Amino acid sequence: MESDKKQKSVLEANIVMALRQVFDPEIPVNVYDLGLIYKIEIDEEHCVSVQMTLTAPNCPIADQVVDNVADAVRDVPGVVDVSMELVFEPPWNKEMMSEEAKLELGLL
Repeated sequence: MESDKKQKSVLEANIVMALRQVFDPEIPVNVYDLGLIYKIEIDEEHCVSVQMTLTAPNCPIADQVVDNVADAVRDVPGVVDVSMELVFEPPWNKEMMSEEAKLELGLL
């Protein structure tokens, strides 16, 4: 039981590292630090569910960003499968960004 918890924790950390390599092509900050990833859930079989949003609902490259996130998660060793859910509630806003992202964009 404890070992499974530790495995999930390591897997989640590796997923976050992978997500930090995915960028919205219009913004020079990764999707994780932008606050676009709302939830990461990992089940017992190491299937991963990701709930995410976009900076704007009418993003012209929405499919590309979602596919890039799914591919990054799928490429993490130990991940068996990935399911994506794109949501717009709550709406994204600048307060969801990490301090690093705000600094990178000159908002601090």
